[in-house]
Amino acid sequence: MSDMNRINSRLSSSGRFLKRRTLLRGSGVAMSLPWLSAMEPSFAGTPASDRPKRFVAMTLGLGLIAENLFPSTSGFDYQPSPYLKEVQRLRDRITVISGSSHPGVTGGHRAEASILTAAPMGTSGQARNTISLDQLMARHLGDATRFRSLVLSTNGSTSPCYTANGAMIPPEDSPSRLFSRLFINDSQRERAKQSARVRQGRSIMDMVSEDAKSLSRELGVGDREKLDAYFTSVRDLEKRMAEAEKWAELPKPQVQQSIPVDINDPGDLIGRQRTMCDVIKLALQTDSTRFISLHIPGASGSIPIAGVDDSHHSLSHHGRDSEKLEQLALVEAAVMKQWGNFLQGLREVEEAHGNLLDQTSVLLTSNLGNASNHDNRNMPVLLAGGGFRHGQHLAFDKKKNYPLPNLYVSILQQVGMETDSFASSTGTMTGLEPA
Repeated sequence: MSDMNRINSRLSSSGRFLKRRTLLRGSGVAMSLPWLSAMEPSFAGTPASDRPKRFVAMTLGLGLIAENLFPSTSGFDYQPSPYLKEVQRLRDRITVISGSSHPGVTGGHRAEASILTAAPMGTSGQARNTISLDQLMARHLGDATRFRSLVLSTNGSTSPCYTANGAMIPPEDSPSRLFSRLFINDSQRERAKQSARVRQGRSIMDMVSEDAKSLSRELGVGDREKLDAYFTSVRDLEKRMAEAEKWAELPKPQVQQSIPVDINDPGDLIGRQRTMCDVIKLALQTDSTRFISLHIPGASGSIPIAGVDDSHHSLSHHGRDSEKLEQLALVEAAVMKQWGNFLQGLREVEEAHGNLLDQTSVLLTSNLGNASNHDNRNMPVLLAGGGFRHGQHLAFDKKKNYPLPNLYVSILQQVGMETDSFASSTGTMTGLEPA
């Protein structure tokens, strides 16, 4: 009996999710099944290599105060810093990494574009970017879910996520719109219109492809190579269109939670982070996507935290002013606490093969090691979950930083990509091993 038939048999006997199962079997898209608790008996024997691996990047536009984040000692017996006390209950699920950065990346705030690409932007910002870590995963592994990836922000229209051609992917910053996109079904009429648009787009691609092939016979070797690259991108687009047509005909997963209410206050940094993280958890839990980025830029306006009366950006440029540092510490500790709450939420979602955090690598980092002087070295880096052996502080040289792209190679391999390089990497990260 095939895996799909075994799944159908188990679900049929339980009487649950019958309609969704029938649609999936009829369409021949087994991959669309979300990993739900009702499927635990069916997937209990799934080999570890076949279990879904996820990745979430949470990136900070204004960094974290280093002395409040990094422990003074290294190894597994480190004493928790003030910020790490906020996530101490998850100590065995987190690795703290100090003394790392992206080689050659400078430019202060401009390096926000380099957080997930590790590509130097330079002081003029004219350098061409390349594909970001999350989008590389989505490109090769994202066809198993309705959404290849989700690019999100708590506020604003910029993100650290880039395509292979170096184009920034605008983020979604409304939790309510994201929820609707993930879980609220369009009308049958609208779904039919979406399918028609997809088919029309595919026919246009077919015509462009034929014209380009005719042209290639008249071109030299160099131009033919460029056209070959173009053909590849066209084929990729056609494949994505075919996937979109299939998903347009399938109902979205049902969740018990109601649509979230967007927070209009731009200064409520923590509230916006919490609301977006709630929807991210649902997206992962329903297997709507496996690759997500959430950018948290500096909040404008007053932050509703007791003891804080200045804006986030102003506080981050503290110039070692003690009053500003005290207020900034309150803000950043709240960000860390909310990150810990998100991790705990994933940990509490049980799957057939463990919990959601075990199968999700969650990265927290920033382009700024010191926001006050715009230093891009000694970036704040924490990695949680994902099946790594955690509980330690990997302390590298603060003067001669360790290449952070090595961590990205380790994460890529852990989610199932066969690669030994990313950007300026020199291998996998020293000291970080799978559990």
